[in-house]
Amino acid sequence: MAPMHGFLTRWIVLTIAAAVMVVLLPGMRPIGHPPILGIAAFALFLALINASLRPVMNAVTQVLALPLTVMSLGLAALVALMLVNWVCMELASWLALTLFGVGVTVSGVLAAAVGAVVMALVSSVVNSLIGA
Repeated sequence: MAPMHGFLTRWIVLTIAAAVMVVLLPGMRPIGHPPILGIAAFALFLALINASLRPVMNAVTQVLALPLTVMSLGLAALVALMLVNWVCMELASWLALTLFGVGVTVSGVLAAAVGAVVMALVSSVVNSLIGA
């Protein structure tokens, strides 16, 4: 699969997952008319962040949280991942709203954590359906 085709497929899958997340969670609100434009812009920047910044953020978070993870039996890793998800969603939201005037607002860390779970589940289902 060509790199651009793979990115476009990933973007479409993330847009579908983000749309389901926005519909299911009251802490997520689309901005823009029609709302799918805001969701698509949010998903675009989330895909770019996942491809570029997220591996670095996860590595730094794991190294910094390792001693706390051992002492807290994994709770620190869960909290660290929730914060990373929140930062990525807030950054994607800010970029979409700043550059395109449309996007998705995230109401807090818990909404971002639940949203990440919803997006992961929906992305898995959609990827399995399309064979990606």
